Amino acid sequence: MFKEFRDFALKGNVIDLAIGVIIGAAFGAIVSSIVDDLFMPIIGLILNGIDFSNLFIVISNPNNIPVPSVAAAKAAGVATLNYGLFINAVVKFTIIAFVLFLVVKGINRLRKKEAAAPAAPPAPTTEEKLLTEIRDAIKAQK
Repeated sequence: MFKEFRDFALKGNVIDLAIGVIIGAAFGAIVSSIVDDLFMPIIGLILNGIDFSNLFIVISNPNNIPVPSVAAAKAAGVATLNYGLFINAVVKFTIIAFVLFLVVKGINRLRKKEAAAPAAPPAPTTEEKLLTEIRDAIKAQK
């Protein structure tokens, strides 16, 4: 069983998948930073200084605790609907989906180029050459 697992784990597809997951996680961190630290502050500035990461609606606050931010609400145990964080997540998803679309489009373009260039036909085998000679000899006798 160990040998089977080792063979499975060392196949190229599993290693490629592991590398893809690691690169994807790093890419996700970069996109999160771009959205949280660059895009959303600019969009918030355009929309009169709105901080999207701090947009929320209080769902339940039985003790009427003041909640000026999402962090304060979490610390106080107040139930909130954090729609600003959802907006950030949608922007992140859109960026990642667009980049993946571009990657897939590029890969498909490369595959089309490979398919468009047909490979040279293989040289005839010795058997085919012999059969061709026989055919030509029969035609010559007629």
